[in-house]
Amino acid sequence: MNISKIREQSLFTAIKTPFNRNGKIDIAKYDSLVEEQIAAGVDGLIVAGTTGEGHLLDWEEHLMLISHSSNKFAEKLTIVGNTGSNNTREAIRATEYGFASGMHASLQINPYYGKTDESGIYKHIELNLDKGPAFIYNVPGRTGQDIPTQVMEKLSHHDNFIGVKECAGNERIAHYEAQGIACWSGNDDECFVGKHRFNSHGVISVASNLVPGLMRKLMDDAAANDINEKLQPLFDWLFALPNPMPLNTALALTGAVDPVIRLPYLPLSEERRNQFAEIISTLSLTDVVGNQLLSLKDDEFYSII
Repeated sequence: MNISKIREQSLFTAIKTPFNRNGKIDIAKYDSLVEEQIAAGVDGLIVAGTTGEGHLLDWEEHLMLISHSSNKFAEKLTIVGNTGSNNTREAIRATEYGFASGMHASLQINPYYGKTDESGIYKHIELNLDKGPAFIYNVPGRTGQDIPTQVMEKLSHHDNFIGVKECAGNERIAHYEAQGIACWSGNDDECFVGKHRFNSHGVISVASNLVPGLMRKLMDDAAANDINEKLQPLFDWLFALPNPMPLNTALALTGAVDPVIRLPYLPLSEERRNQFAEIISTLSLTDVVGNQLLSLKDDEFYSII
C-alpha cells in the first residue's frame, strides 16, 4: 500500500489490546474486536499505541501483536504499528522489525521524559522515517513537549512522511492542511468539526473501539451534526480520566472483552460505570461493540501485571 492510498483513508482505530487472566494478550478477543472494525468500515488500525497499551507491553508482545495483525488483517485494513520510543535506537530496531513483519506504516513520537531540542526531535524522527512510511504523532499532553511547526514542516518533505496525528487542536490542523500536510485528529470530540470545517484527513480514534459505525458516519457525512452532538457525552466520559482506563472499563461493560485490566490501570469506579450506562442508554446497543450492557461489580474485575 502506497502513501497516497493511505492518505485517502479517514478513519483509523487505535485498537484496544485485550488480556486474559493468565496475564497474556487474548488473541481471540483481539481478533473479534478487529472483525468488528472491519464490519463497520474502518480503514486502518494503530496497533499497540497508547490505547493498545503498547507502553505496558514488553517488546516481544508488542512486535508479536504487530506481526499477527499484519499477517491476518493487512488485506482488509491498513496496519500502522506503533514502533515509536523515546529511545532512538530502540525505535529504529522496532520499526525495522515491524516492517519485516508486514506492517504498512509506523507511528512515530518525539522523545518523551528525556526530552531533546528541536534538532534532536528532527533527527530522531528522520531516522525512523528512513525505515518506511510513517505517521508522526504530536501529543504534548503525554510527551510534555510539542513538536514545533517548523520541525514538522521540515519532516513533511521526507519521502516516507504520511502525515500527522495531531492533538494540538483544529487550528493547528488547518495550518498544516493549508500547506498540503495531511492531518488526522487525535481528539475524538473535535474530529467531526476537524474533518468538515478545518479540512483534516480524518481521525485516529479511541471511541471507534466502541462505536465504529457511528465514527464512520462522522467522517463520511458532513451533515451528521446530530450524531456528533449525541456522542459528545461519550467522548467526555472516555477522556475524563487517562486513556485507556475508561475504554478498558467500557469494553468490559459491553461484554466485548473480559474484565481483565493490566496494572497500573484499574477499572473505573461504580459511580463512573453508572455514568457510562446512562450514556450508552441514549444509543442503540446495535451500534456498540459487544451489543450489551453488563452490570459488573468491583470484584468482577481482575487485575494482572
